[in-house]
Amino acid sequence: MFGFFQNEQAKKIKGHLLNLAALAKADGHIDAREMNFIIAVGKKNGISSSEVQALVSGAKGASNDLPTNDSERFDQIFDLVDMMLADGIVDDTEMDFCIMMAEKLGFRKAIVGVLVRKISQGVKDGHPRERIKEESNQFLNYNELPRPAVNLN
Repeated sequence: MFGFFQNEQAKKIKGHLLNLAALAKADGHIDAREMNFIIAVGKKNGISSSEVQALVSGAKGASNDLPTNDSERFDQIFDLVDMMLADGIVDDTEMDFCIMMAEKLGFRKAIVGVLVRKISQGVKDGHPRERIKEESNQFLNYNELPRPAVNLN
């Protein structure tokens, strides 16, 4: 049973790496800084650089293995935006890809562009991931209606 969960997690990580590779290729080539970023994400998740390079070289497009919780969804869009900024040039196709992936990850269409830009600005300003995540969560919950208090007595 443990092997099943381990394999599911490995599939999600590889899917995330494929999404990063698809973004890197969106402008027609993978810059060395983009490749180093993908390798760093792979290593952080227990995948060797040679495995990451093999995965990226065979990547045809975005993966359908998407995260199943909000924290993982945010982490993936954060990594995508962070990598978009890795080569110092934000190409329109890269921005469009990030927006498309945010929608695919389940973020509401109405806020996707703003979310990607908010993460982008936070990264450019040097804010830590957790701060950007916290600020983005507040932003994502902004339109939620207050829940009525439940009286259990």
